Amino acid sequence: METYVYRPKGVCSREMRFEMDGDVIRKVTIVGGCPGNLLGISRMLENKHIDEVVDAFAGVRCGGKATSCPDQIACALKQYRAQGQ
Repeated sequence: METYVYRPKGVCSREMRFEMDGDVIRKVTIVGGCPGNLLGISRMLENKHIDEVVDAFAGVRCGGKATSCPDQIACALKQYRAQGQ
């Protein structure tokens, strides 16, 4: 297992920490943002494959913003994979 830390852009959350087991997310901790919503999202991501999460979350917007916390989670996972983790 390894920890991957991502700094989201354009959203209220300030940091996303992923405990990864290859391409499987074991745990997500999100600092900042809407606590209840992000805690729920974090729990739903446990033991999910990167592809499943990216497919569901990529392109989701928050109000008038061009992105959202779910979209930033997808960006983080794409970046994690691109780095050859």
